[in-house]
Amino acid sequence: MKHWWALVALGTAQFLMVLDTSVMNVSISQLVEDFDTEVTAIQAVITLYALVMAAFMIVGGRLGDILGRRRMFLVGLVVYGAGSALTAVAPTLWVLTLGWSVIEGLGAAMVLPAMAALVAESYRGRDRAVAYAVIGGLAGAGIAVGPMLGGWMTTYLTWRLVFAGEVVVVLAVLLCRRVIPTPAPAGPRPRLDGVGAALSAVGLALGVLGVLQSSTWGWVQPRNPPFTVFGFAPTLFVVGAGVAVLAVFRHWERRREDRGTDPLVHLSLLRRPVLRAGLMTLLSQNLILLGLFFAIPLYLQVVQGFDAFQTGLRLLPVSATMLVTSLCASPLGQVMGPRRVVRLALAILAAAVVWLLATIDPVIDDAQFAGAMALLGVGIGLLASQLGNIVQSGVGEEERSEAGGLQFTAQNLGSALGTALIGSILVGALAHAFTTQVADEPRLSAETREQVGVRLEAGITFVSTDQVRSAGERAGLPPSEVKAITDSYASAQLDGLKAAILATGGVALVSFLMTSHLPTARSGRPPEPGSGAAPGGANGSTDRA
Repeated sequence: MKHWWALVALGTAQFLMVLDTSVMNVSISQLVEDFDTEVTAIQAVITLYALVMAAFMIVGGRLGDILGRRRMFLVGLVVYGAGSALTAVAPTLWVLTLGWSVIEGLGAAMVLPAMAALVAESYRGRDRAVAYAVIGGLAGAGIAVGPMLGGWMTTYLTWRLVFAGEVVVVLAVLLCRRVIPTPAPAGPRPRLDGVGAALSAVGLALGVLGVLQSSTWGWVQPRNPPFTVFGFAPTLFVVGAGVAVLAVFRHWERRREDRGTDPLVHLSLLRRPVLRAGLMTLLSQNLILLGLFFAIPLYLQVVQGFDAFQTGLRLLPVSATMLVTSLCASPLGQVMGPRRVVRLALAILAAAVVWLLATIDPVIDDAQFAGAMALLGVGIGLLASQLGNIVQSGVGEEERSEAGGLQFTAQNLGSALGTALIGSILVGALAHAFTTQVADEPRLSAETREQVGVRLEAGITFVSTDQVRSAGERAGLPPSEVKAITDSYASAQLDGLKAAILATGGVALVSFLMTSHLPTARSGRPPEPGSGAAPGGANGSTDRA
């Protein structure tokens, strides 16, 4: 039993990294009120947190190789605790962004790759599979506890207490640091590729920034951008600039490998089909989950008018089934093969999205909604039970930190894109539906249609119908026209939400294309990662370069 204490300390870190994201998601309405801002601003804060982690996760993994993984894990916890403390007392949105999105994000980028490598180094064979299932389960527990804890705290006390509590938990883990093993050096310590680190961070940041701002700037036709490019919205140009910088990063890394100097990441790892497929599926998993966890709380809080605690209660089915499934489904990989489990999970996710779409109505059907959310949790839990072990089984012992960095980069890039892309689709569909409905509304005069059109050109955000009604009354519109505008906006809200949720179902279906190289082994213990092959026979070959 003693050798599992390290897993308790390492898993606690995983729990914390997930907890406050789910707290933020159920507290969106309260954060908007506390900081006197808009939903899109909180969307940007949530996206930036995941983006900072994604941009610096590979750097964090490499620093673990250089400075020692245990040391990096502990230093990262200190940074994360400092960010939590600042977030707990944040007086303004900018301080919240600094404490949560930036400092906590950087701390997580130090902690998570080191945690993944330390788990892999501490356990072998079946114990390793169990360890990764526990890590996935604790991530599920963070998602399970987050909405309830955050909802209760936000509604009856304050969301700030959650972050103050995180500081206490971080201190407790630091006091128990002796249970965390100190791995023996696997070879000469590499050097940090500073140019590669800068290129990867800038490329990822530009790409996600463009997607995030698309709801404000527009994709092609400019909506309300700070500037235009040849008369077009800057969105695609910013995304394209990010892709170009990442192409330069790829060239730079290959050049360093060819010269025999230490790259930031060995791109040859991505030529291994099992690892590549696992990383892409991880990205899809988090894009779906975080996209839904951004859109659904808006439906519950803004459309249905629930407070944060009531929102947390309605998210409980997805959290509970995700936790139970991720903890119990690990043996399915040995019975069915990881590929079949992942494909089953994606099919379940698509079915859950269809069911969820049927529940998005002006008046919620709690039983139907709970069933759809529970099914969603089963799908995510099945993915979580397999993907961590798949990724780490595709690399050798000396590549643990690098693989951990890639693993959590994929996860957090998926999280950032989930919040940014799904939020963008939601707002874009809302704007399109509202514009169409106002244009076709016979109860509105031509002057009112023109006035609403001018407001829409300046940008639209996701607000309650009460706020729309109040805005119409302040503008001096007749009661019949205020009601017409309010009804049109309420209908557009549902259209926007359905478009966003439907997009996550599309991601689940497209993800089937990424599963062809996942392992197919149905029984027996997977070979140790250093043996030159990953589970799955020909399809599971690691294709070492």
